Amino acid sequence: MSALAIDSGPATAATTGAPLFSARDIHAYYGESYIVQGVSIEIQHGEILALLGRNGAGKTSTLRTIARLDDPALHQGEIWLDGQPIHQMKAHEAARAGIQLVPEDRRIIQGLTVEENLILSQVSPGIGWDLDRIYGHFPRLAERRKQEGTTLSGGEQQMLAIARALARDLKLLLLDEPFEGLAPVIVHEIEGILNEIKELGITSVIVEQNAVAALRLSDRA
Repeated sequence: MSALAIDSGPATAATTGAPLFSARDIHAYYGESYIVQGVSIEIQHGEILALLGRNGAGKTSTLRTIARLDDPALHQGEIWLDGQPIHQMKAHEAARAGIQLVPEDRRIIQGLTVEENLILSQVSPGIGWDLDRIYGHFPRLAERRKQEGTTLSGGEQQMLAIARALARDLKLLLLDEPFEGLAPVIVHEIEGILNEIKELGITSVIVEQNAVAALRLSDRA
């Protein structure tokens, strides 16, 4: 994909029409293993992009690099979100800038209820979705708000993981295998939720083995 010249001034992607997100020629390594090899991506505001490919192609590693996790380590390239240089940030700084990763293992906090998991994700008042808005889009979570999060079904845990991202300051949602191991009826339900999120203007990147579902949901792949 073509590289992008980003204006890093005060104007945002939404006001200038520039892509919300851009990765330019990023190269990342796990130790000596060269995993992410010259990836370039640009994504418009409100778009869903699917990253497809064989196992071991570096899709998950690309998401982890974008989210600025320690592994893999970024050796070269630039990552921009809404005019901000993400490649210069640590993971917690990238999260504050609006990049939220929903990993394949979901990372639901053991011992906490659904509602406690959501409240813990609300970093600052007035930033991100409040509980009423979350429960309006995730009625299953509303029904199970007092249930321990790790006792939910796989599909419900995936909903909770997505909802936690929405409870934060979210500009770019990264989804790693959101349909993995889920029954077709649950895949369809989560697709519906992600389509609702898209209609609200939230930009997403999906890594998914279920190419049919990913292509049905995404604008580009």
